Amino acid sequence: MAESIGNRIKSAWNAFRSKDEQIEHPHLMDTYIVGANRPERPRPRAFKERSIIDSIFTRLSIDFAAVEIRHVRLDKEGRYVSDMDSYLNDCLTVEANLDQGARAFRQDIAMSLFEQGVIAIVPVDTTLNPNDSASYDILTMRVGEIKGWHAQKVTLKLYNERTGKREEVQVDKTIAAIAENPFYSVMNEPNSTLQRLNNKLMLLDVVDEQSSSGKLDIIIQLPYAIKTDLRTKQAETRRLAIEKQLKGSQYGIAYIDGTEKITQLNRPAENNLLAQVEYLTAMVYSQLGLTDEILKGTADEATMLNYQNRTIEPVVAAVVEAMHRRFTTKTGRTQGQAIKYFQDVFKLVPISQVSEIADKLVRNRVVTGNEIRTDVLGWKPIDDPTADQLQNPNMPVQKSPDTSSPTPPEPVVATDPHEEKGILQNGV
Repeated sequence: MAESIGNRIKSAWNAFRSKDEQIEHPHLMDTYIVGANRPERPRPRAFKERSIIDSIFTRLSIDFAAVEIRHVRLDKEGRYVSDMDSYLNDCLTVEANLDQGARAFRQDIAMSLFEQGVIAIVPVDTTLNPNDSASYDILTMRVGEIKGWHAQKVTLKLYNERTGKREEVQVDKTIAAIAENPFYSVMNEPNSTLQRLNNKLMLLDVVDEQSSSGKLDIIIQLPYAIKTDLRTKQAETRRLAIEKQLKGSQYGIAYIDGTEKITQLNRPAENNLLAQVEYLTAMVYSQLGLTDEILKGTADEATMLNYQNRTIEPVVAAVVEAMHRRFTTKTGRTQGQAIKYFQDVFKLVPISQVSEIADKLVRNRVVTGNEIRTDVLGWKPIDDPTADQLQNPNMPVQKSPDTSSPTPPEPVVATDPHEEKGILQNGV
């Protein structure tokens, strides 16, 4: 990351400034437009319903954002060694852009992915031009909405922090990390379960609005049969007269003839929309691995573990895989660079079991004492040097023998007095 400010300014690249380059160099533009939707999966854009569906998206995006994503270095066996000292890692762990921190950026990725089905994670500012060199580092990044698919490029609607507007920009597919929702057939297909629930909720809202619009829902029985046009006009005139009385009265009082009868409906005609909404909601919960306890925050450890593994992990893996294949070069991957995600395994463990688990991990030399204190408990590390060593504290520490100076053999002492006497006699 060590680089002079002058070199950064000279070689820096911005996604929105690339539009001027495309105007100056028309051959860089991709004129073969396939359409506004992905060519192998044509579908209309689904609308959003801010009710049950919004609460589901919010819950999923918050849990997605709780998973850390880092730019790391791996060893030859593919094991995590350390975090990379790069601008890309700063975007993933500290600040993605001027408006979003790392956690807010991850939640934006999840919300956009659930609502749109397919998104693009775009490097906005880089140290070098990605069209000229693959050895660039990402300074800022944002989530873009895909508006058009081309042969080699995509047209994105991206927020420009310099103008404060969402602008369309054309980006090469080799630069943008395009991620697709693993639950696309459940959440984003036009006839998917979630979209059917969305439609039923809209119909239910329309019915509720009609039932609460202030209508009286009454039937007036006139003393004559309405079979001719003249009688129909007389009935319409009578109805308008009663409406005029009700509107003009301060307390909503009207009079009728003694031969007329009024029947008031208790409620509008019934429908089964509510039952259908409840059925589709249960279907969405089952297909996404959700339960009422998860949304309420009262789920047990086994339920949350199943939810993390079957719902959150596939979405995180899809996003990380898209970022890994686009933001790390082949040379970088051979050097051990990778983008990985990390989950806190102790987050779902009750406090009563932490001490038992920590004891087993320390005794089996899996983690050190200071790692338990800092990463699990959030306490300060202690200065004891043994707290940073992988050893069993219940076993005595064996000191290695000092082989620098040879130890002379001990003399053999006879313990039998007769043998000692015999030796002396022989000596005489």
